[in-house]
Amino acid sequence: MSTSPASKPLPKTEPRSVPQPRLPQDAFAVTSRHLKFGWWSLLIFLTLGLVLETLHGFKVSAYLNLSNETRRLMWTLAHAHGTLLALVHLGFAFTVRILPEWSPKSRSIASVCLLGSGILMPAGFFLGGVFVYSGDPGLGILLVPFGGAMLFVGVFQTARGLRTLNRDGDDGRRRK
Repeated sequence: MSTSPASKPLPKTEPRSVPQPRLPQDAFAVTSRHLKFGWWSLLIFLTLGLVLETLHGFKVSAYLNLSNETRRLMWTLAHAHGTLLALVHLGFAFTVRILPEWSPKSRSIASVCLLGSGILMPAGFFLGGVFVYSGDPGLGILLVPFGGAMLFVGVFQTARGLRTLNRDGDDGRRRK
């Protein structure tokens, strides 16, 4: 007996799945992302601080000359803002873990904004110091206001999310 192509069963096909968002937004994923981002950026910006201290310690004229004052200021601001924002990410990761009732949409907005600010602000200061024009920072400095606005939104969303924090530390139900 031969089987004709028409009598063969059709292969089973899996239903198409909905594409997942680029950044998963469940609490564990958000916490993990900000812990990794926070610790790695802390390492990067502390290293930048050590490099700047080394340039200062060895009296490198390309860094210390009066004509490079803007560069020195921009790079110091990049180091300081990067280090501080790394600590903000670690604090945000902790906050996400203690707010299980926080709206995923609000948490997602805060997460994305804080990640953006953690990149744009230090990068803007650093790039502003790479190319200095007659004592003025380079065009990279234009990233800083966008990073500042994202930081504001991220902190605002996080502060609003604290409304879901309750005294008992449970999932929103009062203990009897």
